[in-house]
Amino acid sequence: MAPLAFRSSLVFFFFLSLWVSLIPGTISLTCTSQKFTNNQLYSKCLDLPLLNSYLHYTYDSSNSSLSVVFIATPAKSGGWISWAINPTGEGMVGAQALIAFKNDGVMTVKTYNISSYSSIVQSKLSFDVWDTKAEESDGLMRIFAKVKVPAKAESLNQVWQVGPSVTAGFPDKHAFGQANLQSKGTLSLNGGQISSGGVDSRTKRKNVSFI
Repeated sequence: MAPLAFRSSLVFFFFLSLWVSLIPGTISLTCTSQKFTNNQLYSKCLDLPLLNSYLHYTYDSSNSSLSVVFIATPAKSGGWISWAINPTGEGMVGAQALIAFKNDGVMTVKTYNISSYSSIVQSKLSFDVWDTKAEESDGLMRIFAKVKVPAKAESLNQVWQVGPSVTAGFPDKHAFGQANLQSKGTLSLNGGQISSGGVDSRTKRKNVSFI
């Protein structure tokens, strides 16, 4: 008969494995296993290296548009998430941002022009954006959108961020730790190598059929 300590270890390992298996799928799995309520599929996805974030996207070169889903965990319950394109630089200043949060208890997406660290103004973006939507479940928020990108573009400067709270319908300041400051990089529209937050990774392709 196995010693009592050994049997106790087996029981502990069994219940630990069971607990891990019950963690909501979108939290514990990578982007290739994430699914959406509308069952829409995207051709590529990326596990972003910072802030527990993910990006799913499909680039349509025929009309120079990009369909995206950005997924992240807010810094705190009741916080916000943001994904942005910066047409003029690599960081936050100049970014054209989509920010999702709860407004009067309803998930919403608003657009902001971040012209400086001290000027974050809700406004139209410098490029067309449509079909915006936000969702929240299992502690994650999701931004859905379609954006117009420059014709024949091969890459974009992307910036992503999470924040702790919203006051009177306006996102409060995010933290300024290393992860927050490095959440930026170059997104290759056709896949291949991605440079994000100083970390090189690669997009993950899916075998998909579009609805």
